[in-house]
Amino acid sequence: MSFLKKLFGGGSNDNRAAEPRVAAEETYEGFRIAATPVPEGGQYRLTAVITKEIDGETKTHRLIRADLFPSEDEAAQFALRKARQVIDEQGERLFAE
Repeated sequence: MSFLKKLFGGGSNDNRAAEPRVAAEETYEGFRIAATPVPEGGQYRLTAVITKEIDGETKTHRLIRADLFPSEDEAAQFALRKARQVIDEQGERLFAE
């Protein structure tokens, strides 16, 4: 029975997905960028979290790209670069619902 619990998520909370690790962060044009590369198949997927406080409310956008890199550091640096590009192109529209 414990095998089925583990397989279908009925086990303990120890198997919960961990919060992504922030590998690098910066502030750009009033936005906070946190690069959070995700390990995948021996490489790292480019992901980042972009946040900004607007009218007293913290808005968040999760950036996930298909790009894979051989190292966490390289993925983090490209994530910061891509997030800056997205901010330049979209600004606060990034948070439009």
